[in-house]
Amino acid sequence: MPQTIRQFTVDAFTNQIFKGNPAAVCLLDNWLDDRILLHIAQENNLSETAFIVPQGDEFLLRYFTPKAEIDLCGHATLASAFVLHHILANPPENVVFHTQAGKLSVQKQDDLFLMDFPVFELQKLENVAQIGAILGVMPQEVYLGRDLLCVFDDENVVKNYQADHAKIAQLDGLLCHFTAKSTQFDCISRSFAPKLGIGEDPVCGSGHCHILPYWAKVLGKNRLIGYQASARSGILHGEIKGERMILGGQAVLFAKSEIYVNV
Repeated sequence: MPQTIRQFTVDAFTNQIFKGNPAAVCLLDNWLDDRILLHIAQENNLSETAFIVPQGDEFLLRYFTPKAEIDLCGHATLASAFVLHHILANPPENVVFHTQAGKLSVQKQDDLFLMDFPVFELQKLENVAQIGAILGVMPQEVYLGRDLLCVFDDENVVKNYQADHAKIAQLDGLLCHFTAKSTQFDCISRSFAPKLGIGEDPVCGSGHCHILPYWAKVLGKNRLIGYQASARSGILHGEIKGERMILGGQAVLFAKSEIYVNV
């Protein structure tokens, strides 16, 4: 007999369905084989499928793209907290997740879910011309943390860029982010993840652990609002606190389902 798993599809960093970044959230009693988790993520074919296992009053959380497991995902963390707040009879004030990136807590405040995330340290790169030649557009500056951060002086370059995913995959970093100062928000960005089997990530939370700290230093402010200019679009709220940051966003439920897996 196959095992039945409850699954929720949540659009994160938005309050409208068909916007933001969709994540699937699967509720497990215990871990299944990693091969099965990856197959579920491939079947969902979303940028992220999150798997939650309860551990006392806290939760274990893992993230899978259609290609591989990763250590941290912002929109899937937000979606996971959203699901728990809607299914638990008495959700805790702070939902605590244990991930490969460490302990993460998420607090609900009005219609925002506020996530305590790490800030990625950025190293400035000197080979800007080489990177620009590969991308086909020339960044003003380039930094490397977990991901590659390409900074432009014109937000229209970010909005209108036609990505060559095979070329982006040649560059350093797990993901590649384009960002510029925005006329409407503090900053604008787009995120590409061909190494993870994702062309463009609609709204990348962990990417903003690079993007928002960079702009906090440039703009001289600790509270920022970022706009992800993908086709789906999304809005992210950030507050920088040294080596940590609060990353916030809204979420909306798109679907509830049951999936059936032979284990």
